[in-house]
Amino acid sequence: MRHGEVENPTGILYGRLPGYHLSELGRRMADRVAEHLAGRDITHVVASPLERAQETAEPIAKAHGLDVSTDGDLIEADNVFQGRTVGVGDGALRRPANWRHLFNPFRPSWGESYVHQVVRMRAAIDAARDAARGHEAVCVSHQLPIWTLRSFVERRRLWHDPRRRQCTLASLTSFTFNGDKIVSVGYTEPARDLVPPHLRAGARGGKGGGGRGA
Repeated sequence: MRHGEVENPTGILYGRLPGYHLSELGRRMADRVAEHLAGRDITHVVASPLERAQETAEPIAKAHGLDVSTDGDLIEADNVFQGRTVGVGDGALRRPANWRHLFNPFRPSWGESYVHQVVRMRAAIDAARDAARGHEAVCVSHQLPIWTLRSFVERRRLWHDPRRRQCTLASLTSFTFNGDKIVSVGYTEPARDLVPPHLRAGARGGKGGGGRGA
């Protein structure tokens, strides 16, 4: 699951920075997904260590009488531009000194490699599968790592246009296992009506990088 909306009035790319919590709307999104999953056979809930992921996981865990576990492998992708705005023309990308980070979009050169994200995210969902063996687990993470793992499992290239990610706020990307093998991938948006139109999967436009890539 991707976390809900974050309180980010300045529109920065918050990345792995601490102190970014769910907004009131984000908490409603988390509650909505908890209601959606109330009847599921969930025996393990785990989240990225970042506050927005922990807060998204809490109502799901509570609905199933569980505690929220933490797995550092679910954390947001590292990014050299965190803490800054990155909008074209009004942020860090307009400064020539930052262009040295943009030479290779296939790795990408401005942050954690896609391959490393796949490795750690696969380790996280394997650990969750083992913790809930025979049942279901919920892992709360962030847009880019979730989309990168899904792209790898579905045998798509890892580099991509961020605007085309199908991983909107509070969405569920489901990996079904047969034994230790992933046999299918599903995607649902239980809180779609709560997501602002410009932040929905496939939407174009929007300003700043904090909400899109987190």
